[in-house]
Amino acid sequence: MGSNIISLKNIISLLLIITSFSLDRISKLKVVNDQLNIDRSVFINDYLNIDLTWNTGIGFGLLNLQSGMVYNLISAVITLVILIIILLLIKTNKKDSFFYSIIVGGALGNLYDRLSYFAVPDFIDIHVANYHWFTFNIADIFISIGIIGLILNEVSFKNEKK
Repeated sequence: MGSNIISLKNIISLLLIITSFSLDRISKLKVVNDQLNIDRSVFINDYLNIDLTWNTGIGFGLLNLQSGMVYNLISAVITLVILIIILLLIKTNKKDSFFYSIIVGGALGNLYDRLSYFAVPDFIDIHVANYHWFTFNIADIFISIGIIGLILNEVSFKNEKK
């Protein structure tokens, strides 16, 4: 757990952040460019469509906001949370660092979009019949996997202590 900021754990974490951020950016650029050219959703199968929507809220389209001041405030809070997670990442053990890294990579991907487009492109539309889950993107997947991983790791750690 040492305090050395240039450690193998932190180098691997940085590579994970760059990889998750890059995968998110590549997928968004592809979908945004394709959707601008075809202007319709793309049917993949009975449960999945690619359907570009622009999210001005937070994860999964929650708190979709039009107010510039509130939007900027939420963006500032997101930036602060990312910085706190980076500090946790530097100080955490190797096991948790994987989860923190993919959360940071995904969060940076969505923050980049908020600052560049003033909205986040969401495009993964999972549905069963007429029930549609929230539309999301690759960054949301990384963030969700990271949070679930941290929770499961904490639960299993507490069970090991008993």
